Amino acid sequence: MGLYDYYEQRLFPPILDRAMRKFGPQREETLAEAKGDVLEIGFGTGLNLRYYPDGVEKLSTVDPMNALQEKVQARIDAVDFPVERHHLPADGALPFDQGRFDTVTVTWTLCTIPDAHTALKEMHRVLNPEGKLLFIEHGRSDDAKIARWQDRINPIWNVIGCGCNLNRETGDMVERAGFQIERLEQLIEGPRVFATLYRGAALPKG
Repeated sequence: MGLYDYYEQRLFPPILDRAMRKFGPQREETLAEAKGDVLEIGFGTGLNLRYYPDGVEKLSTVDPMNALQEKVQARIDAVDFPVERHHLPADGALPFDQGRFDTVTVTWTLCTIPDAHTALKEMHRVLNPEGKLLFIEHGRSDDAKIARWQDRINPIWNVIGCGCNLNRETGDMVERAGFQIERLEQLIEGPRVFATLYRGAALPKG
């Protein structure tokens, strides 16, 4: 195992897990409408689990990462709905039937998926026509000066963050994949270069 592989697989996951715990209130607000058969893209270390509402009947997850296994299993054991994990990338063909899911959730993940457009198109395919995509992501600032700094820093941050990008335009990405934005709000949860967040919901079109 090379040095960067060791960092990506052994060191980065616990650092990320600890850093992202503070966003519990934002997770709870984002996931409040989740219900029925749910697909979560970017399961990570299972930090969303405790914030899913009572209407969730089953959760399927997609994420190539399989880190902190004991901690993740403890989080799975603590919820009262079944969790089915799939260790695979989100930007390939997902192993689910068209229109299967009532809700698709994605939190702090679109920034990292290499081909986010393909991943979103797959989310659209597997989402029930009456279902909803719920998301919260960090992305490109609407302040041109901040956005320029994001562009400058992004190549370095992409390495430090194991593929994370600071400057993706969340709302535009969702719409280009065929969704209709139902609502979209901007949150600032720290330095704007790193923590310009976009939280929203989108409906599948056509």
